[in-house]
Amino acid sequence: MFAIRIVCDPADADSITTALGRQFVTGTVRQHPARDGHNVRLYLTAEERHSHTSSPAGEVDGMTLWPWYLPADR
Repeated sequence: MFAIRIVCDPADADSITTALGRQFVTGTVRQHPARDGHNVRLYLTAEERHSHTSSPAGEVDGMTLWPWYLPADR
């Protein structure tokens, strides 16, 4: 289990939480205002999903939802 903290635009909080829930088994998400007064901080715990099935098509290292992670050669 590990802890995650994300600072994001409030409009993105639900989609980020949903995306994390697809990739990990997550605990309750706690949301607090960020110090800048514009963003929010999301706090949650997560565990890797242990699946015996192969990764979905197009997935790279389990990071399909994070396009900036994709390797340059892709």
